[in-house]
Amino acid sequence: MNLNPDVPMERYLEAACRNDFLSFVRACFHTLNPNTPLLMNWHISALTYELELILRGESRRLIVNEPPRSLKSLVCSIAFPAFLLGHDPTKRIIVVSYSIDLAVKLSNDFRIIVNSPWYRALFPMMRISPIKNTELEIATDQYGYRLATSLDGSMVGRGATHIIIDDYLKPSDAPYETKRTNANNWFFNTALSRLDDKLTGVIVVVGQRLHGDDLAGTLLQSSNEWRLLSLPAIAEEDEEVQISDTELHIRHPGDVLHAEREPREVLDSYRAQVGSDIFDAQFQQRPKPPGGVLIQPGWLREYDQPPKLTSSSAVIQSWDVGHKVGELNDWSVCTTWLFEGTDRYLLHVVRVRLDFPALNELAVEHARTHKAVKILVEDAGLGTGLISFLEKARLPVLGIRPEQDKTTRMQVQSVKFQRGEVFFPRHAPWRPDVDDELFAFPNSAHDDICDSISQALAYEWSTFDAVKFFEGLSRLHSALAFQ
Repeated sequence: MNLNPDVPMERYLEAACRNDFLSFVRACFHTLNPNTPLLMNWHISALTYELELILRGESRRLIVNEPPRSLKSLVCSIAFPAFLLGHDPTKRIIVVSYSIDLAVKLSNDFRIIVNSPWYRALFPMMRISPIKNTELEIATDQYGYRLATSLDGSMVGRGATHIIIDDYLKPSDAPYETKRTNANNWFFNTALSRLDDKLTGVIVVVGQRLHGDDLAGTLLQSSNEWRLLSLPAIAEEDEEVQISDTELHIRHPGDVLHAEREPREVLDSYRAQVGSDIFDAQFQQRPKPPGGVLIQPGWLREYDQPPKLTSSSAVIQSWDVGHKVGELNDWSVCTTWLFEGTDRYLLHVVRVRLDFPALNELAVEHARTHKAVKILVEDAGLGTGLISFLEKARLPVLGIRPEQDKTTRMQVQSVKFQRGEVFFPRHAPWRPDVDDELFAFPNSAHDDICDSISQALAYEWSTFDAVKFFEGLSRLHSALAFQ
C-alpha cells in the first residue's frame, strides 16, 4: 500500500481501526493489557473474519469453539459490541454469560474501551447516555445499548439486534444433566424470543466444548443454519481455515493452535494433569460422545504383591448396595483398597446377592478382616440402613451422597487410571468380572462394581493424617474387643 507522506501515520492507524475489525481488536487488547504484548496469531484473524461476515450481513448464526485463554471473549464480547455501536449507536446488544460476575467483568472491560480517548476520536457519534450507564447496561444517546446479564438474569421486556452468549456453561456444571438442560432450555425458551427481528437478528455463541450435550452440541444437532469455527489446540486432521476473503490457513495433524503461547510440551503436560476426557473437550473441542467406553485397559497397572501397610497408607472399603436384596435382585458390591500416596491398589472385591441381615453381617465381618479405617457407603435406599448398622457396630463408616450420574462419576475418576495411579492384582478369582464390567462401562450389563470403584477413587484420604489413621485403627480394635 502506498502511503501519502503528507498524511500523518496516526491518520492511517485511525482509519485502520475504524474500518478494519482486526485492527480494532489490536487496539482494544493494548488498552486492556497495556503492559502485555499481543502475540498475534492466525486464529485471531479467523475469528475476526467470521465476525466481519456478520458485520457485512453475510452471516447471522455463529458458534465459536476455541480453547481457554485464546482471546475469544475479548474479540466477541468486548471488541465486537464496541465496534458495532461505534458504527451504529442504535444497535441493541445483549451479552449473556453463565454467571453475573463474569457478565459484569466483560461489561466493565467494554466500558473501558468506549470511554478511551482513541475510541471517542474514532466514533464521535457514539455517545453514552447520561441516563443509563450502570454496571450491567451501557446505553447510547440514540437508544442503543449493550446489556450484560446471566442465564439466571432477567431479560423481560428487552429486545436485541444482536445476542452474544459467551461461556454458556461453567466447566464444573458440565457433568450435571440438569445444568446442561437448563442452559439449553434457556436458549430456546428465552434467548430466541429476545431478537427484535427473527429474520435478520444475530446470535453468536462462544465457548469451549464441555459436553456432547452442551449448548453448542445441541444447536449443531438441531439446525444446519449455524456457521461453526472450531479450533482444537492440536490439529487432528488436515484443515483449511478461512482467515480472510482470499486467505486460508492450512493445518496438519499435530500442528498446535498458538505455539508461541502454548507449545506442544505445555499442552501435553496439561493433558497429563487433567486427563484426556477434559482435555479433549475443552482444548480439542471434541467431548467424549455419550455412551463411549471410559476406561482403557492400557491405562491399568498391575501388581503381584501390594505394598505393606504403613503410617502413611490406609485400607478403604467402598460399598455399592443393591436397591433390593435377595437372589433375584441387584448385586451388592464392596471393593477394598489400599491407599498409598496418590496410588490406589484394589485388594479385594465382594459381589453378592444377600438379604439385608446377611448383608449387614458380611459388611461387619469384611471390615474386621481387612482392618478398614474408612467404609464408604452410598447414603440412599438400603445403603442408609447399612450405614446405621455399621455405626451401631462402632465401625468408621461414611455416608456418601453422589451429586452426579454414574457415567460422570467414573469419567471424573478416569484421570487416575490414565496417570497410572490405579493398580489391580495380576491374578485374582474376581478379576475377570471386574475387567468385563469396567472396560465396557457405561455399556456393560451391570455397573455395581464400577459404582463402587468410582466412589472409592473419589474419596480423598489426603484429608486424614497419620494420627487420625491410627485413631481409626484404635476404634476398630475397640469394636472388635467389644464384640
